[in-house]
Amino acid sequence: MHNFRELKIWVKGRNLVKEVYEVTSSFPRSEIYGLTNQMRRASVSIPSNIAEGSGRKSTKDFCRFLEIAFSSALELETQFYLSYDLTFMTEEQLDYFLTKVHEIQKMISAFSDSLANKV
Repeated sequence: MHNFRELKIWVKGRNLVKEVYEVTSSFPRSEIYGLTNQMRRASVSIPSNIAEGSGRKSTKDFCRFLEIAFSSALELETQFYLSYDLTFMTEEQLDYFLTKVHEIQKMISAFSDSLANKV
């Protein structure tokens, strides 16, 4: 088992949640149950699944939760693009958040690969 609090991907995921909540607070009120909610849920899913997986007894189980976290990061990436398309975000914001989410995706993938190679 891993201590998720010491995993850089968990820390970065947690920071991303805060920033997603901040940026979505400026979205139209009509989106509170739409894109705002979806983005918040997808972002929360990333560190949550990393933490949950870290408590699993097998590496295979942990890797499965990392897959879910990675998928949530892909979902969030799409939602950033949609937010930009709907003019809820500037191009600068889009670029900033894509950089953040791509970094997390790469870290999750590399960590999952390193765990899988230990089995």
